[in-house]
Amino acid sequence: MGLSCQSCGKAVLDIKFNIKTSGQNDLVIALAGNPNVGKSTVFNALTGLNQHTGNWPGKTVTNARGSFFHKGKRIILVDLPGTYSLLANSVEEQVARDFICFGEPDATIVVTDATCIERNLNLALQIMELTDKVVLCVNLMDEAKRKGIDVNIKALEEELGIPAVATTARSGKGLRDLMDRVYNVALAHEKTAPRPMKYTPAIEEEIEKILPQLKEILGDQLNARWVALRLIEGDATILESINNFLYGDNKFDCEGVACVYEC
Repeated sequence: MGLSCQSCGKAVLDIKFNIKTSGQNDLVIALAGNPNVGKSTVFNALTGLNQHTGNWPGKTVTNARGSFFHKGKRIILVDLPGTYSLLANSVEEQVARDFICFGEPDATIVVTDATCIERNLNLALQIMELTDKVVLCVNLMDEAKRKGIDVNIKALEEELGIPAVATTARSGKGLRDLMDRVYNVALAHEKTAPRPMKYTPAIEEEIEKILPQLKEILGDQLNARWVALRLIEGDATILESINNFLYGDNKFDCEGVACVYEC
C-alpha cells in the first residue's frame, strides 16, 4: 500500500507544493476531512498563531499550513481543502488527492464528525487506499454526547485497522492524545493495518484485467491497483498528475496508460 518514488516525499514538498521544511527531522502531517467537521478548529488549536497561508502552486485554492512542536519534533501541519472524496471532481479534491499521493506526508489525520461519522468514513476509506499512515480524529464528541450518541472508538480502530482518537477540538480535549498517536504512526512506532477495500466482483474482475499492463507501464512508481480504480472511474486528471509529479519534463506514455482500460 502507498507509493514509491524517489521524486516524491520531502524533496518534492518545496518544489511542487510550496511546503518548506527545515530538514529531514521535520514531520509533515496532512489534515483532511469533510467540510463542517471541525477541521479548521483542530488546525487552529494545534498551530495557534504560527500559521501561513497562500495558494497551492498553479491553483486558486488556499494553502494553509502551520507548525508546532510535539515531543521535540517540529510538526508541519498542512490543512487540506475540505472535501467529501478524493475522486477529483473538483480542484479541491484534486489538490487533496495529489498532496496525499505525491507529497507523501509522514501521516494523515482524517477529521470526522462524531454525530454523523458514517457520512465521513467514505473519505477516510479512500485515503486508506493511498497510505497506511492514517489516524482517525473523531471530533465533536461533546455534540455527540449532547445528542445521546455513543461512539465506540475501540471498535472503530479494530474495524478500520488504524488508530482512532476522540476529540473536542474547541476545548482542546483529546488533541494531545491525537498527536501522540500521529507521532507514533509517523515514526513507525505504531503499526497500522488498514482493512483492504474489496469491491463488487465485476469491479474486481476489471481491476485484475488491467493490472498486469499497468504494472508493466508504471513499474514501482505508483500503486497500480489504485491507478486501475481511477481509470475505471474515468478520472483523467490522474494522468496529468502522474506526469506532473513523477515524470516532469520526461513525459511518460499517458496514452498508453489510458488505452489500457479504454481498449
